Amino acid sequence: MDLEFYDDDNRLDAKHQDLVKKLVAFCGEELKKPEDTEMSITIVSDDEIQRINREYRDTDRVTDVISFAIEDGEDDLPDVPGLPENIGDLFIDPDKVRAQSVDYGHSFERELGYTVVHGFLHLNGYDHIKPEDEAIMIPLQEKILD
Repeated sequence: MDLEFYDDDNRLDAKHQDLVKKLVAFCGEELKKPEDTEMSITIVSDDEIQRINREYRDTDRVTDVISFAIEDGEDDLPDVPGLPENIGDLFIDPDKVRAQSVDYGHSFERELGYTVVHGFLHLNGYDHIKPEDEAIMIPLQEKILD
């Protein structure tokens, strides 16, 4: 995986940045993505993720992760030989992730891992809105996390 990682305000320490990068690489291997597959992760504040959520999803609240898939299930993008696939962008709010880890009673690392894997799967076309889609995505997510 060719991951562009942005954390301009150093909201994640080096250990957690490394965890995110390793998880993305592992997810890529599990889904058999080519090594040159591109994506980005941007670490943001509560205010920034709420702004993104409001602007792009018409939902005015803080959330843990927002995914913007490049293809989003569409087949109308041209297939250019030699051009790496770009699956999209994740925006992650570690403050919300930390709060959720407390609410759910597990470690920050476990919740951060869940958030990264969940967002990665969304970038690759997985969803959980319909029960039949959830029956595919959630077991795959748990398998990767295990």
